[in-house]
Amino acid sequence: MPDASRSPAHPARQLDVAIVGGGLAGLYAIHRLRGLGLKVRAYEAGSGIGGTWFWNRYPGARCDVESLEYSYSFSNELQQEWKWPERYGTQPEILKYINHVADRFDLRRDVQLNTRIKSAVFDDKANEWTLRTTDGEEIRVRYCVMAAGNLSTPRVPDFKGLKNFKGKWYHSGLWPHEGVDFSGLRVGVIGTGSSGVQMIPIIASQAKHLHVFQRTANFSLPARNGPMEPERERRHKAEYPARRAAAAETPFAIAGHAKPTKSALDVPVEERNKAYESKWQEGGSISYLYAYTDLLVNKESNDTASEFVRNKIRTMVEDPTTAELLAPKDHPIGTKRLCLDTNYYETYNRDNVTLVDVRSDPIQEITAKGVRTNGTEVELDAIVFATGFDAMTGALREIDVRTTDGAVLADHWAGGPLTYLGLMVSGFPNMFVVTGPGSPGVKTQMIASIEQHVDWIADAIDHLHKHQLDRIAPNADAESEWVNHVNAVADSTLYPLANSWYVGANIPGKPRVFMPYVGGFDRYKKRCDEVSAGGYPGFSLSRHEATVA
Repeated sequence: MPDASRSPAHPARQLDVAIVGGGLAGLYAIHRLRGLGLKVRAYEAGSGIGGTWFWNRYPGARCDVESLEYSYSFSNELQQEWKWPERYGTQPEILKYINHVADRFDLRRDVQLNTRIKSAVFDDKANEWTLRTTDGEEIRVRYCVMAAGNLSTPRVPDFKGLKNFKGKWYHSGLWPHEGVDFSGLRVGVIGTGSSGVQMIPIIASQAKHLHVFQRTANFSLPARNGPMEPERERRHKAEYPARRAAAAETPFAIAGHAKPTKSALDVPVEERNKAYESKWQEGGSISYLYAYTDLLVNKESNDTASEFVRNKIRTMVEDPTTAELLAPKDHPIGTKRLCLDTNYYETYNRDNVTLVDVRSDPIQEITAKGVRTNGTEVELDAIVFATGFDAMTGALREIDVRTTDGAVLADHWAGGPLTYLGLMVSGFPNMFVVTGPGSPGVKTQMIASIEQHVDWIADAIDHLHKHQLDRIAPNADAESEWVNHVNAVADSTLYPLANSWYVGANIPGKPRVFMPYVGGFDRYKKRCDEVSAGGYPGFSLSRHEATVA
């Protein structure tokens, strides 16, 4: 029987703020905006909260930022009471934490699950947004907060013949909740990005045989994961407020790493390699990239860090041909998302693992029996797509966002995403974006960026109300200047040298535009703070009397 509350005939739900997404960003937005006395509700497509950590249940899914850093900072009681069992949180543990936060702060009552927003239309005369769900429900609000996530639109490549495959196939971002047992099966994993690097060692330990189809080799560093050391936890918790403040003054929003003072080219080779070895043994990615001042801006310096890791791969992988295929040579280290692993490279020494280089021998089609390249057909019982997401813009582009004045987000972003500060889009009043393109979100500790964005949004709405205003929108000139600045900063680094999802390279036909702001969380936060403290230059703030039809 259809749900009457979701029929088009049912009166529209009236709120102050609609939040699209029930992950880490959506939940904090509920907490923060509710604190202003606003009537809010988050709409989540999944059957549970958690966003990225709800969907990504693939074997080995784990955060690449340390647990004590990758957590909310808005409540000191929360960060003191929660105990992380390991240095790096697993997907189940992080999801458990998110659910604990939702219960502890009574956030769940303002989340509507199993609800996908299909359209959002701003009525200029009524000065309100109308959101519609795929079930026909209508929600009318003054403000709309898009917290749909940066990596929430899984991409399954359009391989010829996929529907003919007789076995089962999976995507890392759409993993079955009951899990998958690959014991005794012939498995193919397509993709060697972060999710592939995490799952491949685990699948290899189960499968009868594993074929890894690699187009592009990625750099991966050892995580050095292990049980949480009690003394480390005690010390970190005792210093939490100072550590959080210090993190805000760093490019990656992560504290605890000594700021580099020298170029990689200013030290002798032996000293430099000793420094890289120390970082390698320490584990983690930020520390390694922070070894010298210029690893992400000077190609010659980066070459020293890249070659050190390539030599490590050559040492770990026994077969020289396989080692060379796994050693990335088409991009500087750090210009793509740097992976962290546990025994990834060593996995290729197993008798039941075969690396297939699909750059030299591309996949032609998925057959009933498996995967056919130009040279051969590999028979498989299961295929796993670790092929990533339509990053940064995919989730928003899946929603038909427009205004009664004729603005259409898909058209506005046809040549690549345009935002002011990654927070708002010109022509779309009262629509905020959390960690959107043009912000440093994906290049930082994400929860720090989420909190900074949501705090800025809440402060902006509060500012409007205190001054009897009800509309905010960025000016086209400010948006254009910011996009130019984002690109200029990227062009001053090595990042554009990589064909990464930062530029949409994994999505056919997607405009090649560098999307994240890589000037650093510290510089970005300072700019955002200056804008709010200065009365919101670059934005038009106004009072709009709604016109009654």
